[in-house]
Amino acid sequence: MRHLSKAMIAAVACAAPASAIAQEAMSLDAKVNEAFAAFTGPFVNLIFSNFPGTTFPWIVMWLVIGASVFTLYFGFVQFRFFGHAIKLVKGDYSDPNDAGEVSHFQALTTALSGTVGLGNIAGVAVAIGIGGPGATFWMVLAGLLGMASKFTECTLAVKYRNEYPDGTVSGGPMYYMKKGFAELGLPGGGFLAIMFSIFCILGALGGGNMFQANQAHAQIVGITGEYPGWITGIIFAAVVFAVIVGGIKSIARVTEKVVPFMGVLYVGAALVIILINYDQIGTAFGQIFEGAFTGLGVAGGLVGALIQGFKRAAFSNEAGVGSAAIAHAAVRTKEPITEGFVSLLEPLIDTVVICTMTALVIIISGQLISDPETGLFVLNEAGTAISTVGDTSGVALTSAAFGSAISWFPYVLAIAVVLFAFSTMISWSYYGLKAWTYLFGEGKASELTFKIIFCVFIVIGAAASLGPVIDFSDAAIFAMAVVNIFALYFLMKLVRRELNGYAGRLKSGEIKKYVH
Repeated sequence: MRHLSKAMIAAVACAAPASAIAQEAMSLDAKVNEAFAAFTGPFVNLIFSNFPGTTFPWIVMWLVIGASVFTLYFGFVQFRFFGHAIKLVKGDYSDPNDAGEVSHFQALTTALSGTVGLGNIAGVAVAIGIGGPGATFWMVLAGLLGMASKFTECTLAVKYRNEYPDGTVSGGPMYYMKKGFAELGLPGGGFLAIMFSIFCILGALGGGNMFQANQAHAQIVGITGEYPGWITGIIFAAVVFAVIVGGIKSIARVTEKVVPFMGVLYVGAALVIILINYDQIGTAFGQIFEGAFTGLGVAGGLVGALIQGFKRAAFSNEAGVGSAAIAHAAVRTKEPITEGFVSLLEPLIDTVVICTMTALVIIISGQLISDPETGLFVLNEAGTAISTVGDTSGVALTSAAFGSAISWFPYVLAIAVVLFAFSTMISWSYYGLKAWTYLFGEGKASELTFKIIFCVFIVIGAAASLGPVIDFSDAAIFAMAVVNIFALYFLMKLVRRELNGYAGRLKSGEIKKYVH
């Protein structure tokens, strides 16, 4: 030590405690992870367990079967009323005097802000990394089927919502489970509502909050260099609280600006790359269709999209989960079915449009090649096998694909991830809030309590590496789908009654456009 200067000695003295603190924090993370995993492991394993003798999770089949049943039951409603849905979003049939808090467009953007996220960037890359280009075909199919699930749950959310004297509303699966089952004389609606609310709160605090903050911090650090996660967490928490403290109207005012911006930013960059490589478009679509039905495509494409893709992208478009129905319930309308029509646009925008854009860029860019030894698809330059659902590898592939044509795109991707994370957090705060007030009662104090808890978890998510917490949250979100789709099977007859009545009045001219 005597050969060191005073400044160096001081630096070493400062660094030692800092290093000790860092090691202590990592040790604490590890201990929390271990304890939490031991407690929640059985639940997580149950939700994501495979069919015996296969690698196909039963929860994925649950979602796919539900979406297929609703598509057939309602006569392919997602295609028959697509044009009418566009007119509703434009406000052609909107009466500002109807009960509710937000417009059709605001309800759609609020729900989209909760669905458009890392699943569109990383989930697509992972699915294609495992299944090859053919995975895109099955992903699009899953998105088209999911439109019917959204239609069913969002119609019921408006039909059975609570409307209060001050003009506010509360709605979602917990309300249509309790009221709808009671209307049909069925038992168990109240129990299903409580179970759904518990899972929704857990999902909101984890996947809709901590995971988003954690990923946003990781992207920012990739550009700025290392710094403590709690700083990112506090900044995010302050901004999110400033938005959510004003309720759904405040959230809607933000999302109606942020969602179109981030959508145009991301899709615009994708279109630039696709147009630069316009001569490869035909080849790319050829690879998608060929890969979907031959060789690795059938096993890898179907499994890659519906397991890796739909498992992660269902977390993205949330069709059948029931979360978006909470946002749609706040719409201004006297016709519940109209919001069902509007909501079916969500999986189309989220999965069919944005996810397909990501897929085309990855395929056209040439960043994905097949490893002859493993059969897996790997990054062309890095050679990193995309063999797990880890978002890091997925973002790396997407970033490399975009960066191959636009050198500065990783910066745009970082901005997109931060915007996606922010928008997802504010929407999921509302979902969690409505589940919270369903369980613990309406009122300013109850609402403020949850909003503060939510913002505290943002800081924790950005600062800690709590893998098992995120796994548990993912499981909770898919557990919402188990409860929700089970209830929808009993309640879908009520939706068909609404659909037939509205379709008849629309055809006869009884339902007229609103003159603004």
